[in-house]
Amino acid sequence: MDDLDSEDAKLVTLARSARARTGAAEGAAVRDTIGRTYAAATVELPSLSVTALQAAVVAAVSSGAEGIEAAVIVGESAEITAASASAVRDLTPDAPIYLVDPSGTVVDKTP
Repeated sequence: MDDLDSEDAKLVTLARSARARTGAAEGAAVRDTIGRTYAAATVELPSLSVTALQAAVVAAVSSGAEGIEAAVIVGESAEITAASASAVRDLTPDAPIYLVDPSGTVVDKTP
């Protein structure tokens, strides 16, 4: 997590916890523009599939967030999916999104 500042490292901790709680493929966390944080895990139901980052953004927006300052996804993926990135980009086009493996290494970043 050396590539992350302390606030973004906190997002990694939240995303890891969300992933561990549910045993999901991914966990994600976002920080809104006033510093509040939201975490979620991948949702896979017969009638609904939501990436962890989409779920975290939904939690933020449903709590009144108007923008995203930063986002983190923790999982085994090699890249940030368009579906996940779009959820953040709809609110804040230039917010950084970090993809972090379970060991804490940043493997991808946008923008």
